[in-house]
Amino acid sequence: MKKTFLLSLALIIASCQSPKEPADLLVINANLYTVNESFDKAEAMAIRDGKILAVGRSEDITKAYEGKEVMDLGGKTVIPGFIDAHCHFYGLGLNQLKVNLVGTSSYQEVLERVRDFQEKNPSNFIQGRGWDQNDWEVKEFPTKEELDRLFPETPVALERVDGHAYLVNQKALDLAGITAETKVSGGEIIKKDGKITGVLVDNPMYMIDAIVPPPTREMDIKALQDAEGICLDYGLTTVNDAGLMRNTIELIDSLQQTGDLSIRVYAMVSNTPGNLDHFLNVGIIKNDRLNVRSVKVYGDGALGSRGAALREPYSDQPGHFGAMVTPVEDIEALAMRLATTDYQMNTHAIGDSANIAVLRAYKKALEGKQDRRWKIEHAQVITEADFDYFKEGIIPSVQPTHATSDMYWAEDRLGEERVKGAYAFKTLLDKAGMVALGTDFPVEQVSPFLTFYASVGRQDLEGYPEGGFQIKDALSREETLKGMTIWAAYSNFEEDEKGSLEPGKFADFVVLSGDIMTVPLNQVSELKAEQVYIGGERKK
Repeated sequence: MKKTFLLSLALIIASCQSPKEPADLLVINANLYTVNESFDKAEAMAIRDGKILAVGRSEDITKAYEGKEVMDLGGKTVIPGFIDAHCHFYGLGLNQLKVNLVGTSSYQEVLERVRDFQEKNPSNFIQGRGWDQNDWEVKEFPTKEELDRLFPETPVALERVDGHAYLVNQKALDLAGITAETKVSGGEIIKKDGKITGVLVDNPMYMIDAIVPPPTREMDIKALQDAEGICLDYGLTTVNDAGLMRNTIELIDSLQQTGDLSIRVYAMVSNTPGNLDHFLNVGIIKNDRLNVRSVKVYGDGALGSRGAALREPYSDQPGHFGAMVTPVEDIEALAMRLATTDYQMNTHAIGDSANIAVLRAYKKALEGKQDRRWKIEHAQVITEADFDYFKEGIIPSVQPTHATSDMYWAEDRLGEERVKGAYAFKTLLDKAGMVALGTDFPVEQVSPFLTFYASVGRQDLEGYPEGGFQIKDALSREETLKGMTIWAAYSNFEEDEKGSLEPGKFADFVVLSGDIMTVPLNQVSELKAEQVYIGGERKK
């Protein structure tokens, strides 16, 4: 009788309780960084239909929700999916089809890699990317003589790591119609004793691009899927591709729609007349996976190839100022045009001259307009007085590993005083209220863990320099994680749907091998993304 009574009482109590709400997935017993406004921590979250239902204590979540699947993480760290605010996603994929020249320690090693690649993968047009003369013992631009000897009948185009210079052989020059008399503004055809060396900086590169056989649709699909695999492996769930043509954007859209591409893409439209006429007429294109609402513009070149536009001559090349890739008057006209649309303007600006030209153009075009969130991509060298322009709603989109890659020679280029305004991430944060962080891959490595390490420590993996490079401009761990998640999402007008782990947002999250907020800084680069979820679905 007593047992029967107790059982009946339990059934009555159970019947009076509200039924649990259904969920697809419960994540419990986690060390979860929400990255919400208060940077709160939690233990658990409930997910349904790709979005977060609730975040809180494991006990409360399991009481309120019935999950089809329950994932007990045993204390492992969970963060929002990483967002790379500036990269070249499609370019990363295409690079898998080219000679990898990253990390070469000499021009001789470059030549060996090209020769080996051609022997294994015969091509009638050899392409490679990743060389950097600053990493060699002889820190000078290479010349084409050896390429001419090795490949007299096969055109060769080898892209510098920053994407702002080519080394090409004579066959490529001949096919492109480039001679010592060729004139191209916005860049340089480098010569020695009146003869072309084979190095082309910035705009002359387009003449080579015009003769490169375009990839097939199958190659493009493979490139995009290869790039996705690499990005997912590092915990990236959204990538901002800084410059895409219409056909590539449409291919990305079609692959996402069929489920053949999962990663979310914020696509910056390349600044060409055809692209502008099409996309500005169509307007913003937005769905759960793709966001097209910005135009990528090149202001100047890169510092490593001395193409960045400086107000005063390069300290290591008297009389040389670099160059604007897009004339200032064209930047100003485009800014006025875009200001009449809903499109964002995202402009590459490295040198102090390029930065002030773009900032002035933005200020004039945006007068009286609110919440436009236009970005300066890189914002690498800024004159002290010009930092205040970022108080007016302009977002700096910066890449921490650029600082640690360039720190060995940046002062040579800029001089002791001017370098103080370079890679000034904390100063930019203080002025703008936020920074969006990325890598610029494949210029740098894809790893967001290297981004985090460089942002906080401002050292290379060997701990150089002691105390950190211009450490006053380091970011804290919290600021860095925000820059790689919620601030990057804000810069894309996506802060209401991603960038933090809060109810109503996409369940884009990463399970890490360690606690990125507390492990010794020198161990951050060794962390792994053990599990990666996009929209509540496991992708790794």
